[in-house]
Amino acid sequence: MGGVRRTRLPAAYAAAARRSVRVTLAGSAGFYLLLYGFGSATGATYALFAAVALAGLSHIPGTGRQRAAVLMPVLPVCWVLITIGTYLSVRTWSAVLGMLVVGFALAFTAVGGPRPAGAAPGLQLMYILPSFPPYAPDSLDERLVGATVGIALLVLAEMFLFPDPPTVAYRELAARAADTVRRCADGLSEAPYTLDADLVRTAEEAGTRLRSSQVPEAERPAGPGVRDRGLAHTGLATRTLLGRLTVLPPVPGPQPGPAGLEVLRAVRDAAAETADRLRGRTTSVDAHTELLRARTALAAGPTTNPSPALLRRHAAVLEAADAALAMSTAAGIAVAGRAGAAQAAPGRFWYARMHAPQLWWFRLSGHAARRSVLFQNAVRLSLALAAARLIAGEDTLPHGFWVLLATLTLTRTTVEETRSTVRVALIGTLAGALVAATLLALVGTDIAVYAAALPPLMLVAFTLGPVKGVGWAQAMFTIVIALVFAQLAPATWQLAEFRLLDVLTGSAVGAVFGLLAWPRGAQAELRRSAAVLLRGAAEIVVATTAQISAGGVRVPVLSAPGHRSLRTALILAESAYAQYQSEPKGQRASGGQDWQATLMAGHHTLWGADRLLVPPERIVAPPMGPEPATAVTGLGDRVAGRMLLVSARLDPGGDTPYAPIPLRDPTFAGFTAEPPGAPRLYYAAASWLDSLMTDLERIAAGSDGARPLLEPAPKAPKAPNGPDAA
Repeated sequence: MGGVRRTRLPAAYAAAARRSVRVTLAGSAGFYLLLYGFGSATGATYALFAAVALAGLSHIPGTGRQRAAVLMPVLPVCWVLITIGTYLSVRTWSAVLGMLVVGFALAFTAVGGPRPAGAAPGLQLMYILPSFPPYAPDSLDERLVGATVGIALLVLAEMFLFPDPPTVAYRELAARAADTVRRCADGLSEAPYTLDADLVRTAEEAGTRLRSSQVPEAERPAGPGVRDRGLAHTGLATRTLLGRLTVLPPVPGPQPGPAGLEVLRAVRDAAAETADRLRGRTTSVDAHTELLRARTALAAGPTTNPSPALLRRHAAVLEAADAALAMSTAAGIAVAGRAGAAQAAPGRFWYARMHAPQLWWFRLSGHAARRSVLFQNAVRLSLALAAARLIAGEDTLPHGFWVLLATLTLTRTTVEETRSTVRVALIGTLAGALVAATLLALVGTDIAVYAAALPPLMLVAFTLGPVKGVGWAQAMFTIVIALVFAQLAPATWQLAEFRLLDVLTGSAVGAVFGLLAWPRGAQAELRRSAAVLLRGAAEIVVATTAQISAGGVRVPVLSAPGHRSLRTALILAESAYAQYQSEPKGQRASGGQDWQATLMAGHHTLWGADRLLVPPERIVAPPMGPEPATAVTGLGDRVAGRMLLVSARLDPGGDTPYAPIPLRDPTFAGFTAEPPGAPRLYYAAASWLDSLMTDLERIAAGSDGARPLLEPAPKAPKAPNGPDAA
């Protein structure tokens, strides 16, 4: 039988249509209720713009219920902003100063993660709207009631209308990766003590799925709280553990007994316990404690003299065990918060016992620096909004808040993106203004026509705008605004002319400040911060190998000396990378560069140095013999030198030379050297330095056809990972 072929709406249009229905119903219901039901034009205006601001202008990530959970605590903030804007509108200078402070504060809340960052543009409008004349504090109650009605209706719409498809939570992604860890550890702890190609590929895919760029914004653990930090730490530790297990050295000799198999079995059990914990299940076995016991026993070493191959194997197994312990501890913190921090070491898990205000202060102070892209964005936007408010106030532009709305929505993080956005937006606004002027001239003062046309037009505007781009969005929004204001007061075709003039003014202000304030956005800052990160890592590598060779007293401290500055460099590099990911690909420089590999190198530097230098209790480490000391410091110097070379290529100066230097010199055998009398600590340090070189190879190679920063070494055939390899 024949029939009509069913076509499925593209996912982007479907998502935009669902959101459009919610915005339209919430905004228009509040608008009509207060305007025609209670005769409050002021309340109707605030009801409509509250819904449009927080669902149309803002982009709060997540499902409807997740967005509703964000909107409910936002309501009191809206009351405060409306009140401040109402009273500061008494003078232009007070409104401008308020815009400067409020604009910066709201933009800077992006340090709290995707949800505060998504809500910030809508909250800006909640100050902008009342900060314009007329100065009418006696209408404050109507404004607050209107905003409350609009947000309340929006919360109900988000919760109950057209639910979004569910996404996979980051906790579940981490649990699935822990399941993969369990499978890998199980395969490595039982004959033939190797991983097949399918399992290696599965492990790589599980690690990739934990990357922030692969995770929906709403599920990224990016907040400053204990649980978010613990969950992010869980993902990082799990990715590290998967990488360690897939490159574990083969079992030396035909007898696998002393090759750390007990530790690998404990890793397997800890991974299973971690997956259960992340899924909310309880376990009766304390696999974490058992792993810690097995790791301590392996670190103590056998009574007989072990071979260098066995020591190298032990060092790699201990690195995997440390990553598994970090994964298990971080998962406990992610699930239970501070209550799960009983087993957390003070250095790596410095945040585990802190209260929320302390962590917020740490996040804010870490980004309150000129090199933070979040700080740059907040300064750029607040200055642009304050300047737009000054121009609109001094020139007494009709509907001057449209000037600030244009500045808010069209200012981008790079001057190229701002320029292209403004050009398209002006074309769209001109087209919308022509349609609106024609409509106003033809319909005149027939309010019934405007009232009937507003809801369907809003549906179309908020469906096409997010998908078709800023030109369509500006065109459709211009017509929507014309229909709204035509119902509030008699309007002529000149309303469209004012709209075009205001958008032109606001976009010009945004373009000027986009040019003057950090015009390259995250591109230049990411290069610089990545280079600074590698230079700091090089210093840590040299200092760590020097201390290892010299021996001395080791005490449990929060962090080894110099690590705080490297951690700060990591924070700034991660924020620059996050913004870089949000910028259009066409505006990016070196789009094929694997910037995340640079961040991983920084984390590996911190973790390895702390593991080698910060013991669980006070010890006195003996100095190494002459040959091991020379070998380990030579390795450290080589790795640090390669870090400096890569950093120079990431952020080259005007006279930075380029030379095709191999990262791994085929004639250099330092990483496989077995100096006589080398202690277990030597092989642990060599394993750490070798993993850092692997990180540098990922950075240097780039991807997507990008030119390598340095020449990678010829790849040697991989040795079999089994008991017969020796």
